[in-house]
Parts: sequence; C-alpha cells; structure tokens
Amino acid sequence: MKTLRKGAPLLALMTAMTMALPVSAQDAGKISEDPLELTIHFHFRDKYVYSEKWPVEQKAAEITNIHVRNVASLATTSSRDAFNLLIASGDLPDIVGGDANGGLKEDFIRYGLEGAFIPLDDLIEENAPNLKAFFDSHKDIRNAISGPDGKLYFIPYVPDGKYSRGWFIRQDWLDKLGLKQPETPEEVYEVLKAFRDKDPNGNGKKDEVPYFAREEIDAVRLINLWDARVSGSERYGDFAVYDGQLRHPWAEENYKIGISNVAKWYKEGLIDKEIFTRGARSREYLLGNDLGGMTHDWFASTSTYNDALSPKIEGFALKPMLPPKTASGQRFEDSRRLRVQPVGWAISATNEHPVETIKYFDFWFSQQGRTLSNFGVEGKTYEMVDGKPQFKKEVLDNKDPVNAQLWAVGAQVPRGYWMDYEYERQWTNKIALEGIDLYDKCNCLKDEFMGVSLNADEKATFDRYWPSLLTYMTEMQQTWVLGAQDVNTGWDAYKKRLTALGYDEVIKIMQSAYDRQYKAAQ
Repeated sequence: MKTLRKGAPLLALMTAMTMALPVSAQDAGKISEDPLELTIHFHFRDKYVYSEKWPVEQKAAEITNIHVRNVASLATTSSRDAFNLLIASGDLPDIVGGDANGGLKEDFIRYGLEGAFIPLDDLIEENAPNLKAFFDSHKDIRNAISGPDGKLYFIPYVPDGKYSRGWFIRQDWLDKLGLKQPETPEEVYEVLKAFRDKDPNGNGKKDEVPYFAREEIDAVRLINLWDARVSGSERYGDFAVYDGQLRHPWAEENYKIGISNVAKWYKEGLIDKEIFTRGARSREYLLGNDLGGMTHDWFASTSTYNDALSPKIEGFALKPMLPPKTASGQRFEDSRRLRVQPVGWAISATNEHPVETIKYFDFWFSQQGRTLSNFGVEGKTYEMVDGKPQFKKEVLDNKDPVNAQLWAVGAQVPRGYWMDYEYERQWTNKIALEGIDLYDKCNCLKDEFMGVSLNADEKATFDRYWPSLLTYMTEMQQTWVLGAQDVNTGWDAYKKRLTALGYDEVIKIMQSAYDRQYKAAQ
C-alpha cells in the first residue's frame, strides 16, 4: 500500500504503465504479459472481504494475469466503519470497493474530488471498450453516477431487470367469497371489507388482517390508489421527478388525499393495526397463521409462501395481481429495481497501474467477465446449454440459497459489474415469474429518480435542512395514518412547517443539481 498524497499529480500516474496488452471489444484476455498484483480494500455486507481464494477470482486472474490481493480486515464487523477507517488512515491500496450502509457513491465522488480517487473518463475512453460501450448505451446510468464536475470516479454494480415488488392477494379467499381481483380503489375497499367481515379463513373469528406490510415503504403503499407516490425510487421517502421538476411526493396534494383515505381504512380495521411496528416477520406470521389478505412485497420471496404453506393451509393461494387503477384511471407501479447501485470500486490516486486496473474493471463488463461474475465458474456452478449458462442441478437443488452459494465462490459480490437477470430467473419461483411477466406487459412503471451529486455548497444546504425535514414528514405520516391527527385539517400547517424547516431551499439545490446532471448532459 502507498500513503495517500492529497491532490497527487495524476498525469504521471496515468502514464505509469507496465507491459499492458490491447483489449478487444469482447473479452480481455491477458492484460499484462507478466503477472501483476493489485491490492484491494473491499469489505461488504458487514462481514465479507474480497478473497483471492474465490474460484471466480482465481479464474479471472488466470484469464487476465491480474492478481488482486485483499487488505481489508475481517475483524471489522461494519463495512461502513471499514471504509471510514481506511479513508482516515490515508493509506490506500490500488483499488477501493465494496458496499456500506447508505452506499459508497457519495464517498467515491467526495474523495475523488479531493484527490483520493482518480477520474476514470479518459481511462475508459482509451482503454476500456466494454465500459465505454456500456456507458454510451446507458447514458442515464452514466449521468446518475457522475460527480458534480461531470466526471466518473467509480465503476458501479448495475442491476438487471425492472420489477422488484408487486401487489399480492389471497386468491383462495377471493374465490371463497365469490370476488374478483380488485381493479379500482372502490373495489379494493370492498374486497378488504369482505376480508374483514366474512371470515374467509373459516375459523369463526373476526381475526383476518385485510392489508398488511412488513416494510415502511409498503406500509402506506395504498396511497398509490389516489395517484400519490410513496417514493420516487426504491429508497423509502426519496424525491420524485414530475415532468422534469424535482419535488418530494410527501408534499403533494395527492399525498394528502391518499393519506386521508388510508387513515380512514386504518380506522375501519382494513389495515393491520401494527402496520408500523410488527416488522420484518409480519409476512411470515400473518400468512403462516392464515390471517393476512393482501400486501405489497418482493415478487421472489413472497411467492415462495405458496409452496411453503400449501401443505398447512388447505387451498392456500397468494397470487400477484396488477396494480389497481387509480382514482384518475391510471395504473402504475411505484416500486422498481434500482437501475444502478451506489456500490462498486474505484482506483486510488496512488495506484501505479491505472491502465491495467481500468482494463481489469473492463474485463468484468465483457461477456466473459459478466458470465463469470453472474454465474460463477463453468463446470463448478454452471454448464453451457445451447450457448447459454445454466446452473447445475446440484446448485438449484441445494439446501442453501443460490445467491449464497454464488457469494461463496466470488460471484454476485458488489464489485463493479453488470448483473444478468437470467441468473435470478433460473431459480425464481414460477408464480413470481408469472407476476413479473404480468407487470412487464402492463408497462406501468413510474420513472425512477436516480439521485444527484451535490457540490460542496449544495451539500451544506442539504445537510442543514433535509434530516429534520425527513424526520418531520415521516412522523406526520404515521401520526395521520394512526388517527392521532387529521391530515385534512392539519395540511396547511404541515405545508407551512415544511417551509419553515427549509423545504424550498432543499428543492432549489436539488433541482439545480438535477438540471446539471441530467438535463445539461443530454
């Protein structure tokens, strides 16, 4: 490792190459004629570090002749702490990566601007054809990860696929009560009342929980029925884009209408009384005890309850359904997979082999590297069938989840790579796939707010006002839903309080950053 020199002269470093070989537009092959070792600090999921012993990493080294040696300590049980301690030491390895609570995007950009990490734009243009092709064809992702100076300071993990969550309903309860899947707010209301009153679980008790959710972001998802958004992205409480204008959805008039109706439904017993407190096990408890009727949750995991509970609950059928049409007649899904994750890896300013390193990064975006990072090692975790990677039977039938098996060999870890959704499709429940296909045909996703990079002045304003604003809005959301106050009579005071807490100042700097990052880049 080398001691970080803030503002180290980058030109000399950029030209300090070893014997580098050309990179094809498909697969890298050997990047260096002689074996080249690069050091890496890569701590992720609070308990893992990068390992040169991973079969995936060993295969990558065999192909590229680049050997990556980890310097992160397993003794640290927080990936965020591991990253912060590394930066504080000033002693950076060649590559810094991983994930952390809240992601590392802002950290890569912040410390890149301060000179800890080098800008990658020229390196990509001249030495990384796969990365260049990717960013040229995914300009929105490039914009989303750019710094306020327009430069790239890290290569991200890029998810694949569109849909993460959807609506699920007890189809067996609908069938028993002679009802169809609801299509409008009025029909949702009638279905939830029937679940409450007509004993669909047949135990003679009025114990059904018509709507339930296990995460904050889905606790008030029903506001979608009145054209209100819970968030502008998969991140709970995020900003949203309305015809090019950035605002927060919890300050919109539709939000007031949505919360008013949700509060009414909560008071009437149509929504879980413990919606904000039951927590992560609510799905398991309420479905496992034949109590829950309707929810909004992850496709892949929620659909598995059909197989798990069918032997226990006769006729159990939890089916995905399209988002009901809203009060205005639209049909939209407010939740989607993030198109880019705020994790990945960066090149430190003290790295003496930046060209070889960017070529190594580029390898993971080649077809060869993408297959390796998604499916593992051929013959070990997958075989090629009709020209496509197919997981081996012993992987799909293993008692351990497929993704856990892949992590163990070094695949699907949050390096800078491009996910292939086919890896997930192969082990996803049939009912989940049917739901995802249903949503895909609907084409009803809302545009995602992909974040902005704030300059120093904007960040100071954001940090001054936003934490208090978000806390206040979240508290009022629960206060209204639980019936402690009425949103209709308190809305004007709420809006005045937002103004007093600096809402307008936050929106102004966010809009400025958004225009710079997305509109100016078009």
